[in-house]
Amino acid sequence: MRVLFIGGTGNISSACVDRALALGHEVTLLTRGQREVPQREGLSAIVGDRNDLATLRQVAESACWDVVANFIAFTPEQVTLDIEAFGGRVGQYLFISSASVYQKPPGHYVITESTPLRNPFWQYSRDKIACEDALVKTYRESGFPVTIVRPSYTYGPTWIPCAIGGHGYTVVGRMRQDKPVISHGDGQSLWVMTHNTDFAVGFVGLFGVAAAIGEAFHITSDEVLTWDDIYRAIAGAAGCEAELVHIPSDLIAAVYPDWGAGLLGDKAHSVVFDNSKIKRLVPEFGAKVRFAEGMRRSVGWHDEDPARQVMDEEIDGRMDRLIERYHRIWPQ
Repeated sequence: MRVLFIGGTGNISSACVDRALALGHEVTLLTRGQREVPQREGLSAIVGDRNDLATLRQVAESACWDVVANFIAFTPEQVTLDIEAFGGRVGQYLFISSASVYQKPPGHYVITESTPLRNPFWQYSRDKIACEDALVKTYRESGFPVTIVRPSYTYGPTWIPCAIGGHGYTVVGRMRQDKPVISHGDGQSLWVMTHNTDFAVGFVGLFGVAAAIGEAFHITSDEVLTWDDIYRAIAGAAGCEAELVHIPSDLIAAVYPDWGAGLLGDKAHSVVFDNSKIKRLVPEFGAKVRFAEGMRRSVGWHDEDPARQVMDEEIDGRMDRLIERYHRIWPQ
């Protein structure tokens, strides 16, 4: 199949490109040109602005696209441009949404694709819901061939996950310096971490599947962990111990609202995903990479080159100040 990735060089999309190429698809990337696209058989790239309708129309008319997969649409205005450009010119349009669109707080910790969509805490999630609404409306009215995919926390070999402060080396650096790490709440809320290579199997498996048109799928790991488990697995991969400080999510959000949105709107809640829907259409999908193994790969990648072991001073300082403030309020 001829496949266009809008994006294609990011954490999730790069693994999906690899999977598509491995299966023999002809892949083109529409990219901003901020990252180098390697020379590979079956892979080509177009540098352009995905927010420019003329560019999108030119790309849409340049080939007969079996699949268009958009990883960098975050507002309904952006998906409206895609609908205008690719309507009638694509066999299937896959939109990357987010599992954070599901009802928060959740009515039940087991999430299915029929779980209501509502997130009053995080604008990012509300924008993704609006994107989904626009695409579903167009599918119902004119048959635009959309498939919606909702990843949860998906990491790759260069990422070290953290509930607050991003996905860099800082959390490992703190552990190796015997500094405490914040585990929100009591550390016992349930979560799943999905390796990008596992996600890619499910995602690319939907290409050209007629039964996927007009449907939504989440694609996540089945390995359920607490956040304390997650940090201890990171510490184990780094060869050190994890000293965990449990700080209420509401306090974290009050002190640093930019961290609070993604915490209260996503990670503070227990969520376990029922992946039976994606498995019915893509039987080969399964979460093969256990989190402990994924962290051995990620920490190993950072350890291969000291230049990658960069502590973010702002995040490190924020964590210190949060812990200090918490201990002032609740002395140990």
